[in-house]
Amino acid sequence: MSIKMTLSKLNKMKQSAKKIVCLTAYDATISNIANQAGVDVILVGDSLGMVVQGHQTTIPVSLDEMIYHTQMVQRKNTSAWCMVDMPFMADADMASALQSAAKLMKSGANMVKLEGGVRIVNMVSELAKLGVPVCSHLGLLPQHVAINGYKVTGRDEASAQRLLEEAKAVEAAGAAMLLLECVPSSLAKQVTDSVSIPVIGIGSGVDTDGQVLVVNDVLGLTENAPRFSKNFLDSTTGSIQSAIQKYTDEVRNSVFPTSEHLID
Repeated sequence: MSIKMTLSKLNKMKQSAKKIVCLTAYDATISNIANQAGVDVILVGDSLGMVVQGHQTTIPVSLDEMIYHTQMVQRKNTSAWCMVDMPFMADADMASALQSAAKLMKSGANMVKLEGGVRIVNMVSELAKLGVPVCSHLGLLPQHVAINGYKVTGRDEASAQRLLEEAKAVEAAGAAMLLLECVPSSLAKQVTDSVSIPVIGIGSGVDTDGQVLVVNDVLGLTENAPRFSKNFLDSTTGSIQSAIQKYTDEVRNSVFPTSEHLID
C-alpha cells in the first residue's frame, strides 16, 4: 500500500507550523472517512478496549486484536500515516518489544507507539536501528492507571522537569514522534519547542504541533467524555463525515482546543 504521508512530511509540517491532525480509527469505514477529511495521522489506539470492546481500561487489549484492527484500518487508508499502539505488556522486555513491533509493522503499521520515557529508551534505540519508527507516549499513561490513575502529569516543577528530560532522551534515542497526554499547556509548549520531532497533544493545550482525539469522543458517542474532548457531531454538522471534517478544520486552524478544554 502506498501511503502519501511520510515522516519527512510530518517533520516539515512541524517546521512550517502547520498543525498535524490525528484521529483514532478502529475499522475501515472510519479510516476511509478520515482520509476524505484530510486527517494526517490515524492512530489505531488500544483505546479500542474501552470504546469498542466495553472494558474499563485498555489493559485487556491483546496484540492479536491490535493487529486485527490495524489490518481493517489499512484496507481503506490511502493517505494518512498509521500509528499503532503497543498494547499492555507487549513491550515488557526487549525481546517482546522487537517481536511485537515486527508483527504490527507486518500488519500494516507505519509506526508503533510505546508508553513511557526512560523505560523505553533502549527499546526506541533498537527499534529505530531496525527501521521501526517509534512514537513515545508521555504524560498520562493509560496502561499505568492501576498505579497512577487518570491525572494531569507535570504540574509540579520536579515532575515537569522529569517529563522534559524524558522527551529529550527518547528523541536522542531515535523516537520519531511524541504524544503528550494530559500535560499542562505551558509544559506541553516547552516540550514542543525543545524537540525537533513532531509533538501530538491530547488534553495538553493548543501549542503542540498537532492534536489527537478518540473518534468516539469526536462523534459524541462516549458517556462521561473527558473534559479535553469535544463533540463535533451537532446540528451544524449533521453527519459523521461533516463532524470529522469539522474536527480536522478546527485543529488545522488552531480553533480546537480552546481554554475550555484545558485541564491544567
